Amino acid sequence: MSAPNAYHQSILVELSRQFANFLLGKQCKVYPAPYDVRLFYKEDESDDTVVQPDLTIVCDAEKRGKEGCRGAPEFVAEILSPSNNAIEMQRKFEVYRDSGVSEYWILNSEYKTLTVYLFDGEKAITRTYGENDTVPVTTLKGLSIGLNSVFAE
Repeated sequence: MSAPNAYHQSILVELSRQFANFLLGKQCKVYPAPYDVRLFYKEDESDDTVVQPDLTIVCDAEKRGKEGCRGAPEFVAEILSPSNNAIEMQRKFEVYRDSGVSEYWILNSEYKTLTVYLFDGEKAITRTYGENDTVPVTTLKGLSIGLNSVFAE
């Protein structure tokens, strides 16, 4: 994976800030990359499905280990970069869905859009938002993210 550019970093910082401010003093914690997520965690580490989403929210304290997240987190976000391709993104969609992630966000910095996937077993509800929208975070009741500040340059 190539190093993120400055705009990618500014999106991650603003997104992390909005989540962290909301989660201050709450059970859920926000982890920006690099943060290892072992989606199908096994004590013997026999499963090698490790990903590093750009942003991860973990609410279950038992899943937070010194090595990263042990099992599917509630929320993950990815910020697209030029090196991402359709095959890779389809694989990530499937592995997040199959592991039990509840909410998956894909931010497209080029088009300033956000695609939200809400997983319910094999089903996914998909919504797309533009740069001037405010997006409710389904897994964190009461939180909405303003995309105008996330995509500000």
